[in-house]
Amino acid sequence: MAKALIAFRCETPFGDTRGMADAVERLVADVPAIEFERHASAPHIANLVMRVRGARPGRRLIFNGHMDTFPLADPARWTADPSGEERDGRLYGLGSSDMKSGLAAILFALRQLARHREFFAGEVVATFAGDEETMGELGSQFLLDTVPHAKGDAMISADAGSPRVLRFGEKGMIWLTLRARGRSSHAAHVHRGDSAIDKLLAVIGELQKLRHFKVNAPAAVTAAIGEAAAISEPLSGAGESDVLRSVTVTIGTIKGGRLRNLVSDSAEATADIRIPVGVTVAQIERDILRAVAGQEGVECVIERRYEPTWTPPDHEVIELLARNCAAVLGAPPVRNMRVGASDARLYRRAGVPTVVCGLTPYNMGNADEYVDVAELLALGDIFALTAFDLLNVVGA
Repeated sequence: MAKALIAFRCETPFGDTRGMADAVERLVADVPAIEFERHASAPHIANLVMRVRGARPGRRLIFNGHMDTFPLADPARWTADPSGEERDGRLYGLGSSDMKSGLAAILFALRQLARHREFFAGEVVATFAGDEETMGELGSQFLLDTVPHAKGDAMISADAGSPRVLRFGEKGMIWLTLRARGRSSHAAHVHRGDSAIDKLLAVIGELQKLRHFKVNAPAAVTAAIGEAAAISEPLSGAGESDVLRSVTVTIGTIKGGRLRNLVSDSAEATADIRIPVGVTVAQIERDILRAVAGQEGVECVIERRYEPTWTPPDHEVIELLARNCAAVLGAPPVRNMRVGASDARLYRRAGVPTVVCGLTPYNMGNADEYVDVAELLALGDIFALTAFDLLNVVGA
């Protein structure tokens, strides 16, 4: 199933997921118990909702993933077929880790659950979003806003990660643009000018101080980050724990001026600010606006903002998922926050307890992207077992 999905290209931009939706439908068409719906949020964006109902009313578990991918980067550097190739225990291809193999694991779970509907209550719903790489407004958010059964009692995301690290939360984010205005003059007559670049750099310097912002995170979050470090950092990079506990400021682009011997009359920069649990968007925005107000001729436009989100790491769905990860993989997973954004934040924001459990990505967004085949097969088992367990709890 993963090979069939990787064969369909749906890169962002343009992000046309209609062919991918057709491929998914074909993979479940032989299972009448899997109900299938398509919801278009734009002419080229297909979102899918699949549903398996149990023997009686009960809870609803959501599996979520996205069908769009990064664009193909530097095709000449690929040694494997970007449209899918299996060799040496690896499955290569564009989107193999982010996240078509994760979608295949969900489809495997749906097929297994559809064979045993008489043994569980409630239902399992899979939401496959056609838009995630551009922040999900026309994908998971659209489904949450328009399809009542896209929400549930809990959600498991198969986005890129690792079944050895269950991600129960994500940092918040602010995207902003700074624009500075000055007055040009020849560099020999610098006293007659007013440098826009100097103004911009002064504000950037103030924003960088946000890296030392005091964070008051809940004890459960702080403890989980610390306990996960030994397993999580080798997978995600040394320093991940510090990043999860602090405000980060990244100046992504900067430009300004016209010639080296002219005082600049305009300058612009963009920034990405990530906010940990224990800090609010309002607190960070207050300091941003204070920094901008201190420099005449500088304005700030905030294009995107959202709060950090988290589900208690001992929530039932995470406990069951951890138990099944341990049973299938032979070692218990750790629980941690996630450094990157995913559609999980949209579900938490909608009040749905949510955890990310996906495949370990190798070369994600780069040449020869791949996943481990054995881990993929294990993830399908983990998903099927966890859904079955959650919907079989006495009294649910």
